[in-house]
Amino acid sequence: MLFKFPTASMAREDEVTPKGLVLSRRSLMAVGTAAFAVGGLSGWPGLAQAAAFQAPTTVKPADGKLDAATPMKSATTYNNYYEFGTGKSDPADGASALRTRPWEIVVDGEVAKPTTIGIDDLLKFPMEERIYRLRCVEGWSMVIPWIGFPLAELLKRVEPTGNAKYVAFQTLLDPERMYGQKSWVLTWPYVEGLRLDEAMHPLTLMAVGMYGETMPNQNGAPIRLVVPWKYGFKSIKSVVKISLVKDQPPTAWNRSQPREYGFYSNVNPEVDHPRWSQATERRVGDFSRRKTLMFNGYADEVASLYTGMDLKASF
Repeated sequence: MLFKFPTASMAREDEVTPKGLVLSRRSLMAVGTAAFAVGGLSGWPGLAQAAAFQAPTTVKPADGKLDAATPMKSATTYNNYYEFGTGKSDPADGASALRTRPWEIVVDGEVAKPTTIGIDDLLKFPMEERIYRLRCVEGWSMVIPWIGFPLAELLKRVEPTGNAKYVAFQTLLDPERMYGQKSWVLTWPYVEGLRLDEAMHPLTLMAVGMYGETMPNQNGAPIRLVVPWKYGFKSIKSVVKISLVKDQPPTAWNRSQPREYGFYSNVNPEVDHPRWSQATERRVGDFSRRKTLMFNGYADEVASLYTGMDLKASF
């Protein structure tokens, strides 16, 4: 199923690299389309039967002069993934060591039906392609066609209790293969968190692929979070645990440098990082800078989540 939000803030297809320049549009997952064609997930009533994902045959810019594209090569070789090093090319150089099978995600906490679910069962969820902007706190941005399913579809099936107020996420801890975890730069494993209403928002995606392909290891294989109105470090990679909790959970960068990284980390041009302005950004591949959009351009969809909040204090 192809899904695009019909709003002005959604990244246009003309912002995305033309398909013919960057990919062959093979089947989404290397395990084959059989994982998608199988019926509903056993023991989880109401999960719709998932058909094999069919990517669009073209992604053609309506006007070549419009927004710059992000080539797949750039999106897979210019990354922040400190588990594999602090350099932008380190993840592409070292992430091949990551083993993505077998892979399970524990979903627990304030839920009626805690579960442990394997990645191949998650691949039976109906998949969607969504073209989202990605904005990183250092000031660079990309436009990427992600493939995945709304996080809400997973959370609804474990039935959050009335005590659930937040959702905590955890990345795989494997310092022998994710050798950056041997460094002091962060406290490992990497953890992140959202308010429950943020996690349940229809824009919040669990992504298993990009550009019509299996998620590359350096981009967070086999499954990662994508929250397009927040800075990129909120979109935790290689997720192994999701816990619904009563209290605001710790997050990796807030725990490391709370003055620089707040819990919310919404893209906000009016709140500067202590070491650089957030008023402008540079799209990867461009030389010039552009104005940063409030909520990364998704204000129409998500601003109501923060009604009455001081977004300079709750940064």
